[in-house]
Amino acid sequence: MRCDFPQARPGQSIGLFGGSFDPPHAGHVHVTREALKRFGLDRVWWLISPGNLLKARGPAPMASRIRAARHMMEHPRVQVTDIEARLGTRATADTLRHLRLLYPGVRFVWLMGADNLAQFHRWRDWHDIMRSVPLGVLARPGDRISARMSPAARIYRRYRISGQASQTLKHAVAPAWCFVNVPMVNLSSTAIRAQRFNGQAPVRR
Repeated sequence: MRCDFPQARPGQSIGLFGGSFDPPHAGHVHVTREALKRFGLDRVWWLISPGNLLKARGPAPMASRIRAARHMMEHPRVQVTDIEARLGTRATADTLRHLRLLYPGVRFVWLMGADNLAQFHRWRDWHDIMRSVPLGVLARPGDRISARMSPAARIYRRYRISGQASQTLKHAVAPAWCFVNVPMVNLSSTAIRAQRFNGQAPVRR
């Protein structure tokens, strides 16, 4: 299953929410809706990744993950896309380089959960990511302290935008990042896969 390249106009603010989505779940949906609201984004694109460089095992087939993501995330301002597979990129830094060339004038914001900020320094070319697009970080249960004490948070602490000013993030010049505390759905794809392996029914919200 393939997707069309997303459409975007210069001046629009697009949140990029990347991951394997293996499987997509209510937590992803909740983060996306909160990001649209808290950061004042025009759109959010779910970037279904061909594979996570930090995970040893490969994800489920792309087509099945796209189908599941479309079924799970039904919102007029959210688009599920396989653009990374089309571009041939797996690392976020490479994807961003391509997107900025393909969509001149579009204001991209990279979205992540606080758990990802905690290990962001392990991402390839993570400094380049910080310097290319603003980051919108949404708190998840149990990850607030580790994220705020992470190497990325410490090194770029003077570029942090307060949660009260989250609507300004999309206009900020990178490096810039904003950490917002929101009510979270305590679900993860890893936990859901483990439940399936153990023969338990996944938690549904």
